[in-house]
Amino acid sequence: MAVAIKPQSKPKGLKALFNRPEKPYIHPYLGGLLLGILLFLAFFLTGNGLGASGGLNRFVVQVQDIVSPLHVDTTPYLLKMAGGDKNPLDDWVVMVVIGAIVGGFASGWLNGRFKFETKKGPHISARTRWAAAFIGGAIMGFGARMARGCTSGLALSGGATLSVGAWAFMLCVFAGAYAVAYFVRKLWL
Repeated sequence: MAVAIKPQSKPKGLKALFNRPEKPYIHPYLGGLLLGILLFLAFFLTGNGLGASGGLNRFVVQVQDIVSPLHVDTTPYLLKMAGGDKNPLDDWVVMVVIGAIVGGFASGWLNGRFKFETKKGPHISARTRWAAAFIGGAIMGFGARMARGCTSGLALSGGATLSVGAWAFMLCVFAGAYAVAYFVRKLWL
């Protein structure tokens, strides 16, 4: 007796747009090589390295300039970016941030990873995972501003130019990660 197998219908509309087959990740050594080439080209073509926290900071300063221009015009740190008639978004690093966001979405979509999900360990709830991510991101953002750069700006660009501060920063990042990993292991294991 033969059993007829009903062919699956292809998704239509928005479901078809986001229901793409998932492709494997790029090999880490190839990814590192491509990142190194990109960093070299960034230095060669623009005279600047890669970094994101400065661009995100400029978006915040733009909002501050709209809400309280007097505060921006009387704070020396903010004055350099948005004082008077300066536009804080008129900087190369803003385009880097926009390109990273658009490129991340495009890569996720092209490789079938553009979906809503929460990656977490089996022993915690999605709500706890989101709270931990928010707290960790806030600490990292604060640290990036205190260190005057994020891991991409300090580690990649600074490390490529053999900046002592960049190397010290990355050693501290790894030391801090190993020191905290034991206490947050249940978020993943």
